[in-house]
Amino acid sequence: MNVRLFWIFGILQSLSLGVIIFLVFRSLNMIKGESIIGLDTQIVLCVCFPLFLLLVEWLIYNKK
Repeated sequence: MNVRLFWIFGILQSLSLGVIIFLVFRSLNMIKGESIIGLDTQIVLCVCFPLFLLLVEWLIYNKK
């Protein structure tokens, strides 16, 4: 049961973090008026950073 809850809330946390990162970069591009960070870089950062965070949290959770 605990593992299932970890995965549910871990995935929800990673998805929300990815959306927040994407919105921050998008708003920075809108403020500047030109593309500071490309869309491909935004997508890579929005996927890789939350995925890495979920992996680290899983490793910490597994050691308990």
